[in-house]
Amino acid sequence: MTSSAKLRELAGKHGITTTYTGWGGRDHDVSDETLRRVLAALDVPAGTDDEVVASLADFDDRPWRCMLPPALVVVEGDDRTFPVHVPHGDPVSVWVVAEDGAEVDVEQLDVWVDPRTVDGRLVGRATFAVPRLPLGWHVVHARSNDIETTAVLVVTPRRLSTADRLLEKKRWGLAAQIYSVRSRRSWGIGDFADLADLAAITAGYGGDFVLINPVHAAEPVPPHEPSPYLPSSRRFVDPLYLRIEDIPEAAYLPAKHRKELDEHAQRAVKANRKARRLDRDATFRAKLDVLERVYRVPLGPARRARYEAFCAEGGQALDDFALWCALYEKLGDRADRWASRAPSPDDPKVARLRERLASRIDFHRWLQWLCDEQLANAQTASLAAGSDIGIVHDLAVGVGPHGADAWTLGDALASGVTVGAPADDFNRNGQNWNQPPWRPDRLAELGYIPFRDVVRSALRHAGGVRADHILGLFRTWWVPEGMSPADGAYVRSDHEALVGILALEAHRAGAVVVGEDLGVFEEWVQEYLAERGIAGTSILWFERDEDSPRGPETYRSLCLTSVTTHDLAPTAGYLAGDHIRLRSELGLLEGDLDAELTDAAAERDSVLALAVERGLLDEGETDVDRQVEALHRLIAASPSALLGVSLADVTGERRSQNQPGTVDEYPNWRVPLADARGKVVLVEDLVDHDGFARLARAVSGDTSPVE
Repeated sequence: MTSSAKLRELAGKHGITTTYTGWGGRDHDVSDETLRRVLAALDVPAGTDDEVVASLADFDDRPWRCMLPPALVVVEGDDRTFPVHVPHGDPVSVWVVAEDGAEVDVEQLDVWVDPRTVDGRLVGRATFAVPRLPLGWHVVHARSNDIETTAVLVVTPRRLSTADRLLEKKRWGLAAQIYSVRSRRSWGIGDFADLADLAAITAGYGGDFVLINPVHAAEPVPPHEPSPYLPSSRRFVDPLYLRIEDIPEAAYLPAKHRKELDEHAQRAVKANRKARRLDRDATFRAKLDVLERVYRVPLGPARRARYEAFCAEGGQALDDFALWCALYEKLGDRADRWASRAPSPDDPKVARLRERLASRIDFHRWLQWLCDEQLANAQTASLAAGSDIGIVHDLAVGVGPHGADAWTLGDALASGVTVGAPADDFNRNGQNWNQPPWRPDRLAELGYIPFRDVVRSALRHAGGVRADHILGLFRTWWVPEGMSPADGAYVRSDHEALVGILALEAHRAGAVVVGEDLGVFEEWVQEYLAERGIAGTSILWFERDEDSPRGPETYRSLCLTSVTTHDLAPTAGYLAGDHIRLRSELGLLEGDLDAELTDAAAERDSVLALAVERGLLDEGETDVDRQVEALHRLIAASPSALLGVSLADVTGERRSQNQPGTVDEYPNWRVPLADARGKVVLVEDLVDHDGFARLARAVSGDTSPVE
């Protein structure tokens, strides 16, 4: 076997694919250099031929060095076994402590496996059956002589129960970038109170959910990362979205500080009318200035008890996040300062800093409590107004490389590589998202607790969650630092474990799960997700057979279908070819502008022709509002259980929220909600809005005219 062949064998054993099928069905080989760099990120020596041979031998020995597997994730009702390793001939006893504290015996099976010499000693293997246990998080215990070890045992549902409820009837909801949706009471950025009002308005039009952008935590002080998909932490929330006046203690500010609050609010009213670009930093500075003063208002006994309960529930994870926030105020984003002063949460220097920064740590815990309260209020308001699902939170695919999660979770996230995507139709050079990926091996060793906590956070006050790039639960595209996104490799994860845990946590929350399954994927993936009760995603423009649009009756049932998405131009802009012109202006267009516009027009006309064919649009109709309405009636003809309406389509907005492949070349995630004329649209304007009423009727199948 050649050295390259052995390298590829080693990569395959560690879940790294050495070939892949890319966009357009073309097969690609991964370079040896990429394989070596990705193996290094997994702490697998592969720099020389001798290291490759040694690592191959080590891989086969590795499980025999552990008494128990790192973690066990099973499907309820399945017959599963697991190995236990002890010195050959030594006794071993195994039992499970269930989530409710009950002890459950574990049966040893009569299975003979030859012992193996590992590190100079003879190791035996016993085989045990996973006992029948209820859904939940349990712990396996194994004891041999004086040595005892444990492993997490997770029992997951075969199918998410809420999926079948979804299929009982069709529901529609709104998709909104909540930061862009201001009201007369906002401070220049949409907030959680605006979300509550938007959810109530949507329910008034007959909608059952509001899907919003991720509200994960960003930096604790300005400057504020504009992209909600590049957070500091996915386990905590961004205080930028707090409505200051809704904090009960704000009412008890001393007169001087209350006056300052009112002055900030009055200045912010002017910002609400700015239609060109959002200024997160100005808003965040103003809010932090007031929050510092509100924090000093003593909590009453009842509020104090609730706050202390929240902190106790948050535990070490909340303490470490708040510590990171307090340290960030001192160290900023300087990697050299972190490396020398606070390399990790358990460093002795950091232990001393915990004491010195106790007050600041408590401040950031308090902010998280306020966010938790206001998110709970938004979900309550949505359900009280008649929504069947409520708020659907978007779960970003990853976190920034120097943020809170990267610091607190340590080597659960890989270093030396970032997550991205290979080339596709919209990004011919591939993508680098500048996010460290989960390490599949460490995630298992940690009992999948970090992943569980991310999911729980998103579902804490939600009726559903949208998992951005859910294909990442199956495999992620790792790009070695300094290399092109096109030179990456797929690394496989234990999808049965990750999807199972996602389904378990959603089951417990009574929530629905939508997986954003667009892009390059293996054919069986969508079928597997559907079997586990995870809804897929369909975008009208992408549903094509070769050069022709697919009829909506062929769409999936367990699916969220919409005309557009936040990575595309709103429908009015898409129909006009704005997305092509924008890519040309930014230098992202590989082909000739006129040729691309011609191709886009042909695609557009084919979809509009389908709407005409189905009697949803008059032949030759050029009115954009009528075209947009017809396209929503087209997706309403699909069997999809969930239909999404973009708030930008409601108002006639044409500007994109995000242009993939850019950072500062375009004001990504900084575009305030406006109408077709560029005039700001506030939450209050949506209460009696012709566009909202028109599209609500379209997706609900109501053919009566808008009054």
